Amino acid sequence: MLNPEFSFFPGRDGVDLAYREVGEGRPLVLLHGFTGDAELWLRNGQAETIAARGYRVILPDFRGHGRSTRPHDAAAYPLDVLTDDGFALLEHLGLDDYDLGGYSLGARIVVRMLVRGATPGRAVVAGQGLRQVLGGEGAADSVLRRVFAGMGTFEPGSPEGRVEQWIRSSGSDPAALLHVWDSIVATPMEAVGRIEVPTLVVMGADDERVDSADQLAAALPHAPQAVVPGDHWTAAAAPELAAAIVDFLAHG
Repeated sequence: MLNPEFSFFPGRDGVDLAYREVGEGRPLVLLHGFTGDAELWLRNGQAETIAARGYRVILPDFRGHGRSTRPHDAAAYPLDVLTDDGFALLEHLGLDDYDLGGYSLGARIVVRMLVRGATPGRAVVAGQGLRQVLGGEGAADSVLRRVFAGMGTFEPGSPEGRVEQWIRSSGSDPAALLHVWDSIVATPMEAVGRIEVPTLVVMGADDERVDSADQLAAALPHAPQAVVPGDHWTAAAAPELAAAIVDFLAHG
């Protein structure tokens, strides 16, 4: 497993944000999911596989995650701040000809960047569907908020207990994560329909979001689809995910 060194860049508000790079070639920025960090793309060799095909893979840690700053002040998490941070990274690296992808929450931020004017050559939205992009978190939002409010009070094995264990095992900061969650912005349907960047929609075959992914691909003007083995948690590690990304970036 690669362990590239960390570099840092300032968010538009001056917060220190971390990123790592693997490989050389055409830049590809890959965003991770909620509670995770760049290790999502490193621990199972996904970034290395993609880099071997001629890409400079750039892997930021969201604010509140990984090695990036984790403020506890709600003012450090204005609405859509993760999208602002994505643009700050592009500006810091001087990227104007690049590709962009993300998994889970990272995929939602990819969509936010696209509707706010990002112009990658191609984009990848993995592990998220139309319902999530439109802000329809429903039960997941309720469970997360109960967990954040009652850490340490849930029965092991309960839905809340499992989520709490997931958060704790990731080494995350619950106070920072709650602010991150509150900063996430929904994207209206009409904005999704105006995205002209070719966008691959990828979903695990056993992910409960699979129907929603079909709807997202239908809503986007230029969106091929790929299905890879696994559920929401395991599909990110599937070798087929890296293969689908490379194939799309190379051939469309």
